[in-house]
Amino acid sequence: MGFPVYQYEKSAEEYRRALKVIPSGIYGHLGPAEGCFVPVTAFPFFSDRARGAYFWDADGNRFIDYMCAYGPNILGYNDPDVDEAAAKQREKGDCITAPSIRMIDFAELLVDTVASADWAFFAKNGGDVTTLAVLAARAHTRRKKIVFFKGYYHGVAPWTQKIDYPGILEEDVANNIYVPWNDYERLAEVFEENRGEIAAVISQPYMHGNFTDNQLPAEGFWQKVRRLCTDTETVLIVDDVRAGFRLDLAGSDHFFGFQADLICFCKALANGYNVSALCGRDFLKNTVSGLTYTGSYWLSAVPFAAGIACIEKMKRLGLPKLLHEKGLKLREGLVAAAQKHGFDLRVTGMPALFYLRLADAAGDSAGKPPTPSFMLHQRWIAEMVRRGIYLTNHHNHFLNYALSDEDIDTTVAVADEAFAALG
Repeated sequence: MGFPVYQYEKSAEEYRRALKVIPSGIYGHLGPAEGCFVPVTAFPFFSDRARGAYFWDADGNRFIDYMCAYGPNILGYNDPDVDEAAAKQREKGDCITAPSIRMIDFAELLVDTVASADWAFFAKNGGDVTTLAVLAARAHTRRKKIVFFKGYYHGVAPWTQKIDYPGILEEDVANNIYVPWNDYERLAEVFEENRGEIAAVISQPYMHGNFTDNQLPAEGFWQKVRRLCTDTETVLIVDDVRAGFRLDLAGSDHFFGFQADLICFCKALANGYNVSALCGRDFLKNTVSGLTYTGSYWLSAVPFAAGIACIEKMKRLGLPKLLHEKGLKLREGLVAAAQKHGFDLRVTGMPALFYLRLADAAGDSAGKPPTPSFMLHQRWIAEMVRRGIYLTNHHNHFLNYALSDEDIDTTVAVADEAFAALG
Protein backbone atom coordinates (compact mmCIF):
# COMPACT_ATOMS: atom_id res chain seq x y z
CA MET A 1 0.00 0.00 0.00
CA GLY A 2 1.48 3.31 -1.06
CA PHE A 3 1.45 6.65 0.71
CA PRO A 4 -1.32 9.12 -0.25
CA VAL A 5 -0.31 11.81 -2.74
CA TYR A 6 -1.27 15.25 -1.49
CA GLN A 7 -3.28 17.87 -3.35
CA TYR A 8 -3.15 21.60 -2.58
CA GLU A 9 -6.37 23.15 -3.84
CA LYS A 10 -6.95 25.50 -0.90
CA SER A 11 -3.29 26.46 -0.77
CA ALA A 12 -3.41 27.48 -4.43
CA GLU A 13 -6.61 29.42 -3.83
CA GLU A 14 -5.05 31.30 -0.90
CA TYR A 15 -1.97 32.05 -2.96
CA ARG A 16 -4.06 33.68 -5.66
CA ARG A 17 -5.65 35.81 -2.95
CA ALA A 18 -2.23 36.74 -1.53
CA LEU A 19 -0.93 37.84 -4.93
CA LYS A 20 -3.46 40.69 -4.94
CA VAL A 21 -2.17 42.30 -1.74
CA ILE A 22 1.38 40.99 -1.06
CA PRO A 23 4.43 41.35 -3.36
CA SER A 24 4.98 37.95 -5.01
CA GLY A 25 2.24 36.51 -2.81
CA ILE A 26 4.95 35.07 -0.59
CA TYR A 27 8.20 37.00 -0.65
CA GLY A 28 11.78 36.07 0.18
CA HIS A 29 13.22 32.57 0.28
CA LEU A 30 9.81 31.07 1.13
CA GLY A 31 8.35 32.31 -2.13
CA PRO A 32 7.73 29.95 -5.04
CA ALA A 33 9.80 32.18 -7.33
CA GLU A 34 13.07 31.65 -5.45
CA GLY A 35 14.09 28.34 -6.99
CA CYS A 36 13.70 25.96 -4.05
CA PHE A 37 10.13 24.95 -4.95
CA VAL A 38 10.31 23.21 -8.32
CA PRO A 39 7.81 22.19 -9.50
CA VAL A 40 5.66 24.59 -7.50
CA THR A 41 2.68 22.25 -7.79
CA ALA A 42 4.42 19.78 -5.48
CA PHE A 43 4.56 22.18 -2.53
CA PRO A 44 1.98 23.71 -0.21
CA PHE A 45 2.20 27.49 0.09
CA PHE A 46 0.54 28.07 3.46
CA SER A 47 0.45 26.31 6.82
CA ASP A 48 -2.47 25.99 9.23
CA ARG A 49 -0.86 24.69 12.42
CA ALA A 50 2.19 22.88 13.78
CA ARG A 51 3.18 20.65 16.67
CA GLY A 52 6.30 18.68 17.45
CA ALA A 53 8.02 17.53 14.28
CA TYR A 54 4.98 18.22 12.07
CA PHE A 55 3.05 20.97 10.39
CA TRP A 56 -0.30 20.86 8.62
CA ASP A 57 -0.93 22.90 5.49
CA ALA A 58 -4.03 24.89 4.51
CA ASP A 59 -5.52 21.74 2.95
CA GLY A 60 -5.05 19.69 6.13
CA ASN A 61 -2.11 17.65 4.84
CA ARG A 62 0.40 16.66 7.53
CA PHE A 63 4.16 16.88 6.90
CA ILE A 64 7.17 15.55 8.75
CA ASP A 65 9.13 18.78 8.61
CA TYR A 66 12.85 18.77 7.81
CA MET A 67 13.00 22.54 7.33
CA CYS A 68 11.97 23.35 10.92
CA ALA A 69 10.78 26.84 9.91
CA TYR A 70 14.23 27.14 8.27
CA GLY A 71 15.94 26.44 11.58
CA PRO A 72 14.12 28.00 14.57
CA ASN A 73 12.28 24.81 15.51
CA ILE A 74 14.94 22.87 17.41
CA LEU A 75 12.94 21.30 20.25
CA GLY A 76 9.66 20.79 18.39
CA TYR A 77 6.87 23.16 17.46
CA ASN A 78 4.93 24.41 20.51
CA ASP A 79 7.40 22.89 22.95
CA PRO A 80 5.51 22.90 26.28
CA ASP A 81 8.42 24.05 28.44
CA VAL A 82 9.33 26.96 26.20
CA ASP A 83 5.71 27.98 25.65
CA GLU A 84 4.98 27.86 29.39
CA ALA A 85 7.91 30.17 30.14
CA ALA A 86 6.80 32.55 27.40
CA ALA A 87 3.18 32.54 28.62
CA LYS A 88 4.20 33.33 32.20
CA GLN A 89 6.29 36.27 31.02
CA ARG A 90 3.50 37.48 28.71
CA GLU A 91 1.17 37.74 31.71
CA LYS A 92 3.69 40.08 33.35
CA GLY A 93 4.54 42.06 30.23
CA ASP A 94 6.40 41.89 26.96
CA CYS A 95 7.30 45.11 25.13
CA ILE A 96 7.60 47.67 27.95
CA THR A 97 9.17 51.12 28.18
CA ALA A 98 11.95 49.80 30.43
CA PRO A 99 13.48 46.39 29.67
CA SER A 100 12.70 43.37 31.81
CA ILE A 101 15.36 41.86 34.04
CA ARG A 102 14.82 38.69 31.94
CA MET A 103 17.25 40.37 29.54
CA ILE A 104 19.99 40.16 32.16
CA ASP A 105 19.10 36.57 33.00
CA PHE A 106 19.26 35.65 29.33
CA ALA A 107 22.59 37.40 28.80
CA GLU A 108 24.09 35.70 31.85
CA LEU A 109 22.93 32.31 30.60
CA LEU A 110 24.48 32.89 27.19
CA VAL A 111 27.77 34.02 28.74
CA ASP A 112 27.77 30.85 30.87
CA THR A 113 26.90 28.66 27.85
CA VAL A 114 28.80 30.03 24.86
CA ALA A 115 32.55 29.53 25.12
CA SER A 116 33.57 32.75 23.35
CA ALA A 117 30.94 34.98 25.02
CA ASP A 118 31.81 37.62 27.62
CA TRP A 119 28.62 39.59 26.84
CA ALA A 120 25.42 39.42 24.78
CA PHE A 121 23.48 41.98 22.72
CA PHE A 122 19.93 41.15 21.62
CA ALA A 123 18.02 41.94 18.44
CA LYS A 124 15.41 40.11 16.33
CA ASN A 125 16.84 38.65 13.10
CA GLY A 126 20.08 36.95 12.15
CA GLY A 127 20.82 39.82 9.80
CA ASP A 128 20.49 42.29 12.67
CA VAL A 129 23.41 40.72 14.49
CA THR A 130 25.62 39.97 11.50
CA THR A 131 25.26 43.64 10.56
CA LEU A 132 26.09 44.69 14.12
CA ALA A 133 29.15 42.44 14.07
CA VAL A 134 30.48 44.12 10.93
CA LEU A 135 29.73 47.59 12.32
CA ALA A 136 31.57 46.70 15.52
CA ALA A 137 34.58 45.31 13.63
CA ARG A 138 34.88 48.46 11.53
CA ALA A 139 34.43 50.72 14.53
CA HIS A 140 37.01 48.84 16.58
CA THR A 141 39.69 48.55 13.90
CA ARG A 142 38.92 51.79 12.01
CA ARG A 143 39.26 49.78 8.81
CA LYS A 144 36.79 49.24 5.96
CA LYS A 145 37.38 45.90 4.25
CA ILE A 146 35.55 42.67 5.09
CA VAL A 147 36.61 39.19 3.91
CA PHE A 148 33.89 36.71 2.92
CA PHE A 149 34.18 33.08 1.85
CA LYS A 150 32.52 32.40 -1.49
CA GLY A 151 29.16 30.71 -1.13
CA TYR A 152 28.35 32.68 2.02
CA TYR A 153 24.99 33.88 3.25
CA HIS A 154 24.91 36.46 6.06
CA GLY A 155 21.49 38.04 5.56
CA VAL A 156 19.94 40.50 3.13
CA ALA A 157 21.40 43.85 4.19
CA PRO A 158 23.12 45.73 1.31
CA TRP A 159 26.62 44.86 2.57
CA THR A 160 25.78 41.13 2.22
CA GLN A 161 24.66 41.37 -1.42
CA LYS A 162 26.34 41.30 -4.84
CA ILE A 163 26.84 44.25 -7.16
CA ASP A 164 24.39 42.93 -9.77
CA TYR A 165 21.50 42.49 -7.29
CA PRO A 166 18.56 44.90 -7.78
CA GLY A 167 18.87 48.03 -5.66
CA ILE A 168 22.48 47.40 -4.61
CA LEU A 169 24.96 50.21 -5.16
CA GLU A 170 28.62 49.77 -5.93
CA GLU A 171 29.38 51.64 -2.72
CA ASP A 172 27.48 49.02 -0.69
CA VAL A 173 29.94 46.27 -1.59
CA ALA A 174 33.04 48.22 -2.56
CA ASN A 175 34.98 46.96 0.46
CA ASN A 176 34.02 43.30 0.20
CA ILE A 177 36.73 40.75 -0.57
CA TYR A 178 35.85 37.18 -1.61
CA VAL A 179 38.04 34.14 -0.96
CA PRO A 180 37.39 30.45 -1.76
CA TRP A 181 36.35 28.37 1.23
CA ASN A 182 39.15 26.31 2.83
CA ASP A 183 41.80 28.16 0.79
CA TYR A 184 44.06 29.46 3.54
CA GLU A 185 46.86 30.28 1.11
CA ARG A 186 44.62 32.66 -0.83
CA LEU A 187 43.36 34.18 2.41
CA ALA A 188 46.92 34.87 3.52
CA GLU A 189 47.64 36.47 0.12
CA VAL A 190 44.58 38.72 0.50
CA PHE A 191 45.80 39.87 3.89
CA GLU A 192 49.20 40.68 2.41
CA GLU A 193 47.63 42.54 -0.53
CA ASN A 194 45.44 44.57 1.85
CA ARG A 195 47.84 44.97 4.75
CA GLY A 196 46.35 47.05 7.55
CA GLU A 197 43.01 47.49 5.74
CA ILE A 198 40.96 44.43 6.72
CA ALA A 199 38.50 44.94 9.57
CA ALA A 200 37.07 41.44 9.78
CA VAL A 201 36.73 37.96 8.41
CA ILE A 202 33.12 36.77 8.58
CA SER A 203 32.17 33.15 7.98
CA GLN A 204 29.79 30.35 8.78
CA PRO A 205 31.48 27.63 10.87
CA TYR A 206 31.38 25.37 7.82
CA MET A 207 30.14 26.04 4.32
CA HIS A 208 26.45 25.23 4.48
CA GLY A 209 25.25 27.23 1.52
CA ASN A 210 22.48 26.49 -0.97
CA PHE A 211 22.67 24.81 -4.39
CA THR A 212 25.96 23.08 -3.54
CA ASP A 213 27.31 20.27 -1.40
CA ASN A 214 28.18 21.45 2.09
CA GLN A 215 31.87 21.46 3.03
CA LEU A 216 33.45 21.06 6.44
CA PRO A 217 36.60 23.00 7.36
CA ALA A 218 39.86 21.39 6.32
CA GLU A 219 42.11 20.05 9.05
CA GLY A 220 43.71 22.98 10.86
CA PHE A 221 41.97 25.58 8.69
CA TRP A 222 40.22 27.44 11.47
CA GLN A 223 43.28 27.41 13.71
CA LYS A 224 45.34 29.08 10.97
CA VAL A 225 42.61 31.64 10.31
CA ARG A 226 42.41 32.41 14.02
CA ARG A 227 46.17 32.94 14.22
CA LEU A 228 46.18 35.19 11.12
CA CYS A 229 43.39 37.36 12.53
CA THR A 230 45.11 37.63 15.90
CA ASP A 231 48.47 38.57 14.32
CA THR A 232 46.88 41.28 12.15
CA GLU A 233 44.44 42.57 14.81
CA THR A 234 41.52 41.60 12.58
CA VAL A 235 38.15 40.69 14.08
CA LEU A 236 37.03 37.10 13.47
CA ILE A 237 33.24 36.85 13.16
CA VAL A 238 31.39 33.52 13.14
CA ASP A 239 27.89 33.55 11.72
CA ASP A 240 26.29 30.78 13.78
CA VAL A 241 22.75 31.85 12.91
CA ARG A 242 21.98 28.60 11.09
CA ALA A 243 24.23 26.03 12.81
CA GLY A 244 24.25 27.49 16.32
CA PHE A 245 23.38 25.01 19.14
CA ARG A 246 22.89 22.14 16.68
CA LEU A 247 26.57 21.14 16.79
CA ASP A 248 27.64 22.39 20.21
CA LEU A 249 25.81 24.36 22.91
CA ALA A 250 29.08 26.22 23.51
CA GLY A 251 29.03 27.48 19.92
CA SER A 252 30.17 26.04 16.60
CA ASP A 253 33.56 27.73 16.96
CA HIS A 254 34.06 25.66 20.10
CA PHE A 255 32.98 22.54 18.19
CA PHE A 256 35.68 23.14 15.57
CA GLY A 257 38.35 24.01 18.14
CA PHE A 258 38.90 27.77 17.88
CA GLN A 259 37.58 31.00 19.39
CA ALA A 260 35.57 33.64 17.57
CA ASP A 261 35.81 37.30 18.54
CA LEU A 262 32.14 37.82 17.70
CA ILE A 263 29.53 35.09 17.21
CA CYS A 264 26.00 35.54 15.87
CA PHE A 265 22.98 33.48 16.96
CA CYS A 266 19.33 33.48 15.99
CA LYS A 267 17.41 30.50 14.64
CA ALA A 268 17.55 27.91 17.43
CA LEU A 269 18.03 30.47 20.19
CA ALA A 270 14.43 30.45 21.47
CA ASN A 271 12.63 27.67 19.55
CA GLY A 272 10.78 30.06 17.27
CA TYR A 273 10.32 33.10 19.48
CA ASN A 274 11.79 36.09 17.69
CA VAL A 275 15.15 36.97 19.20
CA SER A 276 18.75 37.00 18.00
CA ALA A 277 22.00 37.61 19.85
CA LEU A 278 25.49 38.87 19.15
CA CYS A 279 27.96 37.49 21.68
CA GLY A 280 31.56 38.57 21.89
CA ARG A 281 34.82 38.87 23.72
CA ASP A 282 35.44 41.48 26.35
CA PHE A 283 37.76 43.68 24.26
CA LEU A 284 34.85 44.49 21.93
CA LYS A 285 32.24 45.32 24.57
CA ASN A 286 33.00 49.03 24.79
CA THR A 287 32.96 49.32 21.00
CA VAL A 288 29.47 47.82 20.83
CA SER A 289 28.38 50.08 23.69
CA GLY A 290 29.33 53.09 21.58
CA LEU A 291 27.28 52.14 18.51
CA THR A 292 23.85 53.59 17.76
CA TYR A 293 21.94 50.41 17.01
CA THR A 294 18.47 49.45 18.22
CA GLY A 295 14.98 48.38 17.18
CA SER A 296 11.39 48.86 18.28
CA TYR A 297 10.93 45.31 19.65
CA TRP A 298 14.47 44.26 20.45
CA LEU A 299 13.95 44.37 24.22
CA SER A 300 10.71 42.33 24.27
CA ALA A 301 10.70 40.14 27.36
CA VAL A 302 8.68 37.15 26.12
CA PRO A 303 11.39 35.96 23.68
CA PHE A 304 14.00 36.35 26.44
CA ALA A 305 12.00 34.05 28.71
CA ALA A 306 11.52 31.60 25.84
CA GLY A 307 15.25 31.69 25.08
CA ILE A 308 16.15 30.92 28.67
CA ALA A 309 13.79 27.93 28.72
CA CYS A 310 15.07 26.72 25.35
CA ILE A 311 18.75 26.81 26.29
CA GLU A 312 18.13 25.24 29.68
CA LYS A 313 16.18 22.40 28.07
CA MET A 314 18.82 21.85 25.39
CA LYS A 315 21.38 21.56 28.18
CA ARG A 316 19.30 19.05 30.13
CA LEU A 317 18.83 16.92 27.03
CA GLY A 318 22.42 17.12 25.80
CA LEU A 319 20.70 18.01 22.54
CA PRO A 320 23.59 18.19 20.04
CA LYS A 321 24.45 14.52 20.65
CA LEU A 322 20.82 13.48 20.16
CA LEU A 323 20.50 15.45 16.93
CA HIS A 324 23.74 13.94 15.66
CA GLU A 325 22.42 10.43 16.30
CA LYS A 326 19.07 11.16 14.64
CA GLY A 327 20.89 12.64 11.65
CA LEU A 328 23.12 9.60 11.24
CA LYS A 329 20.14 7.25 11.30
CA LEU A 330 18.28 9.34 8.74
CA ARG A 331 21.33 9.60 6.49
CA GLU A 332 21.95 5.87 6.51
CA GLY A 333 18.31 5.12 5.71
CA LEU A 334 18.05 7.60 2.85
CA VAL A 335 21.31 6.50 1.24
CA ALA A 336 20.29 2.84 1.48
CA ALA A 337 16.90 3.61 -0.12
CA ALA A 338 18.64 5.41 -2.97
CA GLN A 339 21.09 2.58 -3.55
CA LYS A 340 18.24 0.07 -3.63
CA HIS A 341 16.88 1.85 -6.71
CA GLY A 342 20.24 2.51 -8.34
CA PHE A 343 20.60 6.16 -7.36
CA ASP A 344 23.55 7.98 -5.84
CA LEU A 345 22.33 10.21 -2.98
CA ARG A 346 25.01 12.48 -1.55
CA VAL A 347 24.51 13.70 2.04
CA THR A 348 26.95 16.40 3.09
CA GLY A 349 27.45 18.72 6.04
CA MET A 350 26.83 17.75 9.65
CA PRO A 351 24.15 15.16 10.48
CA ALA A 352 22.10 17.74 12.41
CA LEU A 353 22.27 20.25 9.53
CA PHE A 354 22.63 18.33 6.30
CA TYR A 355 22.42 18.85 2.55
CA LEU A 356 20.95 16.37 0.07
CA ARG A 357 21.86 15.99 -3.60
CA LEU A 358 21.03 13.27 -6.05
CA ALA A 359 23.99 12.80 -8.36
CA ASP A 360 23.54 11.16 -11.75
CA ALA A 361 21.90 7.74 -11.72
CA ALA A 362 24.33 5.42 -9.97
CA GLY A 363 23.95 2.61 -12.49
CA ASP A 364 22.25 1.53 -15.67
CA SER A 365 21.29 -1.97 -14.55
CA ALA A 366 17.62 -1.22 -15.21
CA GLY A 367 18.40 0.25 -18.61
CA LYS A 368 17.79 3.82 -17.43
CA PRO A 369 19.93 6.49 -19.08
CA PRO A 370 21.80 8.87 -16.74
CA THR A 371 19.69 11.87 -15.78
CA PRO A 372 21.14 15.30 -14.99
CA SER A 373 21.21 15.46 -11.20
CA PHE A 374 19.79 18.97 -10.90
CA MET A 375 16.41 18.05 -12.37
CA LEU A 376 16.51 14.50 -11.05
CA HIS A 377 16.96 15.82 -7.53
CA GLN A 378 14.04 18.22 -7.91
CA ARG A 379 11.82 15.38 -9.12
CA TRP A 380 12.74 13.22 -6.13
CA ILE A 381 12.12 16.04 -3.63
CA ALA A 382 8.73 16.68 -5.26
CA GLU A 383 7.76 13.02 -4.81
CA MET A 384 8.80 13.20 -1.15
CA VAL A 385 6.82 16.34 -0.43
CA ARG A 386 3.69 15.06 -2.17
CA ARG A 387 3.81 12.10 0.24
CA GLY A 388 4.20 14.14 3.41
CA ILE A 389 7.96 14.60 3.87
CA TYR A 390 8.74 18.31 3.74
CA LEU A 391 12.12 19.03 2.16
CA THR A 392 13.17 21.74 -0.27
CA ASN A 393 15.34 21.65 -3.34
CA HIS A 394 18.91 22.88 -2.99
CA HIS A 395 18.78 24.06 0.65
CA ASN A 396 20.21 22.35 3.70
CA HIS A 397 17.85 20.68 6.15
CA PHE A 398 17.34 20.76 9.91
CA LEU A 399 16.50 18.27 12.64
CA ASN A 400 14.60 18.85 15.88
CA TYR A 401 14.27 16.99 19.15
CA ALA A 402 10.62 16.03 18.54
CA LEU A 403 11.56 13.96 15.46
CA SER A 404 11.03 10.34 16.49
CA ASP A 405 12.55 7.08 15.30
CA GLU A 406 9.14 6.27 13.83
CA ASP A 407 9.23 9.56 11.89
CA ILE A 408 12.64 8.66 10.52
CA ASP A 409 11.43 5.18 9.54
CA THR A 410 8.43 6.73 7.78
CA THR A 411 10.73 9.16 5.97
CA VAL A 412 12.89 6.31 4.69
CA ALA A 413 9.83 4.35 3.60
CA VAL A 414 8.52 7.37 1.69
CA ALA A 415 11.98 7.83 0.15
CA ASP A 416 11.86 4.23 -1.09
CA GLU A 417 8.52 4.90 -2.78
CA ALA A 418 9.70 8.25 -4.15
CA PHE A 419 12.80 6.70 -5.70
CA ALA A 420 10.61 4.02 -7.29
CA ALA A 421 8.43 6.78 -8.75
CA LEU A 422 11.45 8.26 -10.55
CA GLY A 423 11.67 5.19 -12.75
